Amino acid sequence: MKRNSTRPAVGASALVGEAWEEVGASFERFCLTAGIATLQQILEADAAQLCGPRHGRGPGRSGHRWGHTCGRLAFHGGTVSVGRPRVRCRDGGEVALPSWEAAQAEDWLGRWAINLMLINVSTRKFGRAVRLPEGDLPVGPGDGRSKSAVSRRFVELSAERMAEWMACDLSQLDLLAIQIDGLHREDELVLVAAVGIDATGVKHPLAVIEGATENAATVQALLDNLVERGLDPTVCRLFIVDGAKALSKAIRRTFGRHTPIQRCQVHKARNILERLPKHLHAGVRKALRQAWELDDAEQAGRLIENLARRLEREAPGAAASILEGMEEMLTVIRLGLPIELRRSLACTNIIENMMGTIRRVCRNVKRWRDTKMALRWTAAAMLEAAKGFRRLKACKQLPALRAALLAHQTKHVTLAAQSMAA
Repeated sequence: MKRNSTRPAVGASALVGEAWEEVGASFERFCLTAGIATLQQILEADAAQLCGPRHGRGPGRSGHRWGHTCGRLAFHGGTVSVGRPRVRCRDGGEVALPSWEAAQAEDWLGRWAINLMLINVSTRKFGRAVRLPEGDLPVGPGDGRSKSAVSRRFVELSAERMAEWMACDLSQLDLLAIQIDGLHREDELVLVAAVGIDATGVKHPLAVIEGATENAATVQALLDNLVERGLDPTVCRLFIVDGAKALSKAIRRTFGRHTPIQRCQVHKARNILERLPKHLHAGVRKALRQAWELDDAEQAGRLIENLARRLEREAPGAAASILEGMEEMLTVIRLGLPIELRRSLACTNIIENMMGTIRRVCRNVKRWRDTKMALRWTAAAMLEAAKGFRRLKACKQLPALRAALLAHQTKHVTLAAQSMAA
């Protein structure tokens, strides 16, 4: 006599009713039990569609039942065991149940891992972050909450997201301004990042590149990546940098020697004040602010030159620092932008804010194993920072920036044509 190896189907209503009796003790337990019961009912329906009714022998079946097995599905940052029917086709191969594949397709474990690590939950505390230690949800070895499993999921998903982000098309972004800055990760590792501002004031993290120093070669690699992904080098844009000469050199080499570059006024003022005695700070800060608030670039330049002349006796080094790069300090004034827009575009506050998010996200990392790890964490932190980006404060004045950039480009194209004709 043959023994029947198939189990009788358990009604979902009976399981849900049993779970409802436990809802007073644990609502999560009720959700888990009811969800498993519903999923098992769906899986049984899939098996019936492939094999026909249980114990049926009718034609048109694409497979036959092969007992039951247990699989694991994501739940609350870990995994739980779920029973499912097995189906085999005529040649003996396993037939996948559509509902089971759909349930496993959602990478909830990876999303839990990357989300909690981006808000500074360490891998050792991941289990406590997703489930209460005294809770009654199934917890045991192999449930996917160990620090090693969480780390593997974070590495896999962060690498996947970084590769997708670094290859995305930029040709559809109407970028008017780009900020570039560097972040020192190790003694011999510098990460150079870029953030773009489009015509509606929305800010976009664009790319990140590694290098030994913040030199022209590293910045050139970043700019080449942007151009390869669709950033048109013939379109005039405003670049905002912290004052590193390597940045300006690479930008002019890629986008033209007349590309408008604004040097961060906050960085410049800080560098000047660090070379002055404290009793001169207030006066110098006030003079610089007065110059930068003017609408006439030539008058602003004269005020800065007068300030440098007054400081030549007491602080000749600071006086020379004031005059260094003065042309790039006044770019936004020379373009004739409104005062509110100038305040937003005359500094690198946008990318500095993103750098602050990167430092916060990465503060749990005690040892950087390699450059790939640094790039993965930095890219994940940049995408995390983008979630908190707001529109540019003076976004309604961005048409003035577009008109100024177009006039600037037309002027230099005309001058170049006249010089060639002469």
